[in-house]
Amino acid sequence: MASPSPEQIIETQRQDWNRVASGWEKWDRFFDEQMAFLNHRLVADARLRSGMRVLDLGSGTGYPALLAAQTVGPSGNVTGIDLAEQMLEAARRKAASLKFSNITLKTGDVTTLPFEAASFDAITTRFCLMFLPEIPKAVAEIARILKPDTWVAAAVWSAPEKNPYLKIPIDGIKQFVELPPPDPTAPGIFRLAKPGELASMLEQAGLANISEQEFLGDVRFPAADDYFSSLMDIAAPIQNLWAQLSAAQQIEAKQRIIQTSGQYRKGTAIALPIAVRIVAARKPG
Repeated sequence: MASPSPEQIIETQRQDWNRVASGWEKWDRFFDEQMAFLNHRLVADARLRSGMRVLDLGSGTGYPALLAAQTVGPSGNVTGIDLAEQMLEAARRKAASLKFSNITLKTGDVTTLPFEAASFDAITTRFCLMFLPEIPKAVAEIARILKPDTWVAAAVWSAPEKNPYLKIPIDGIKQFVELPPPDPTAPGIFRLAKPGELASMLEQAGLANISEQEFLGDVRFPAADDYFSSLMDIAAPIQNLWAQLSAAQQIEAKQRIIQTSGQYRKGTAIALPIAVRIVAARKPG
């Protein structure tokens, strides 16, 4: 069977993320709080300040684009791009509730951005690049549209063994379905987990002053059942694997996932470790 084309991969992803948009909106406030430290670090590493024109790639339901809009203020503006229109609809509702008028959210393909060269003062992107079928092409677009002497900051997941939050459900599913060995070049959650890989792509695109740092944290749920419910609501890649299980296998896999995640209880919460790499780079000028 022939491998899917980049266009087919993008269309499948568009459908996947539109499918889980309502789930993301349901969990919005929870994950905005849990990921606040990453959003603030991205805004800091992109050197945002008042009056800037900022682009956020893979904006989903709004963050870090909304934090960027708050940071640049009324004299600046933010454009957010995402494949999934229904995710962006949730982001627009959030922007309206916050009374932000300096943000525009539109659908688009990160590998073919509809902007002139050297037209943005900064770029942020969180958990987007690793899902792209042509990452170097997207990185080249980032380098093209950044103004000289400005910054991009990107967050990607680190290694699976450092991310029980993501690894627990995958391991639970693998007990019942034989999954092929992951293709290290195929789009996916851990596509850019290898240290230095994204940094190397940014360097090849002509960017400089590259920094890479791994941040450790956790995602805290009141109970293991809440964790499982969130996976079924928002995690499109995991949902796709889950659909391969029979009804009986799903019941047993759910029990395994809840039991394993329960081992991470810390006080009154289930604290599931995460590890995220943030890579920043400057366009020489």
